[in-house]
Amino acid sequence: MKTVAILGTLDTKGPEYKFLKECIVKAGCETLVIDAGIKGAPYFTADITREQVAEAAGESLQAIVDKDDRGYAIEMMRNGAAKIVMELFGQGKFDGIVSLGGTAGTTIGSYSMQKLPVGFPKLQVSTVASGDTRPYVGAKDVTMMYSVVDIAGLNSISKKIISNAGYAIAGMVANDAAIADEKPLITATMFGVTTPCVNKAREYLEEKGYEVLVFHATGTGGQSMEALVEAGFIKGVLDITTTEWCDELVGGVFNAGPNRLEAAAKSGVPQVVSAGALDMVNFGAMDTVPQKFKGRNLYVHNPTVTLMRTTVEENSELGAVISSKLNMCTNKAALMIPLKGVSLIDSPGKPFYGPEEDKALFNALKTGLNNPNVEIIELDNEINDTEFAVAMAEKLCRLIETN
Repeated sequence: MKTVAILGTLDTKGPEYKFLKECIVKAGCETLVIDAGIKGAPYFTADITREQVAEAAGESLQAIVDKDDRGYAIEMMRNGAAKIVMELFGQGKFDGIVSLGGTAGTTIGSYSMQKLPVGFPKLQVSTVASGDTRPYVGAKDVTMMYSVVDIAGLNSISKKIISNAGYAIAGMVANDAAIADEKPLITATMFGVTTPCVNKAREYLEEKGYEVLVFHATGTGGQSMEALVEAGFIKGVLDITTTEWCDELVGGVFNAGPNRLEAAAKSGVPQVVSAGALDMVNFGAMDTVPQKFKGRNLYVHNPTVTLMRTTVEENSELGAVISSKLNMCTNKAALMIPLKGVSLIDSPGKPFYGPEEDKALFNALKTGLNNPNVEIIELDNEINDTEFAVAMAEKLCRLIETN
């Protein structure tokens, strides 16, 4: 019989969690309840107590209560719950996880869910599921269900929604369907200005029998790709478009965080990396560009996206940080440099043509890279030239075949 982990606060939301537990049992699953409550008596007895959760965070429950700091308490119980969830997951103790909550409960529940691998059933019923869910979903497949009414007692609306959640998570954990016609998976990163390269490389790889998953390099795209690599789904990475590092370093809107480019390196997945769209930082409409950048080389890509050309100094920094990530590679990899331009608008006559900027980037990449596992390949092409795209795809195939 499948088991669903229920993570929540059994003092403030006790009746709701008891009802959720009953629904899951009626749906044919066992439950494993983890209590992350802080004050007040638990509404019913959990399998993992709040005292255990606090201890997992390195603190006693009484010390957390005595501190009387709501933010601190949520952080500690969130951390402790996540540690326990991952320990239980590693032991195979549950097959899916569900949580209910407002902002605090959603923070605690979704934090643990983001630690679990892609494909593992995760369901968060939340009062904030109709707004910006990025902090709660991150790069994982956390399913968010809007509670419609506040999760504060049971009524005809909340009971229907909670029962739907119980039966939904039970259905998820019961799903043992095999995916037919599986092909080895390769990831590729793309932007509008590197699309020709990605399309040509994808055609080549598909002809070789691979399935190519393309991720738009918009921050969440890069994070999602890294999460799939970490989860072990991916056989090779074609990281053509590393532009998210521009936004991370300079302050654009499409940053993927400081760990971008680490998943394949650390896990030993073969990868071929290039400098796609490192000529640009992304902002929204022109009036959203920060005042300090108003004098820079700006290009209106469309009414909702404004691009800013990276400078010589920024390119030197970009080269240094990307080479530092490639220095982490534990397996064979390649860095492929398109000497004639890194995007559709980085060529003679185009708005971001910048031979000095590109030179600074390429020099920093080569100077900073000292990992013998990573081969540096320079080609006298623009990144979107067919020859360059095919060369990247061919190189990745060779790395995978010899892995």
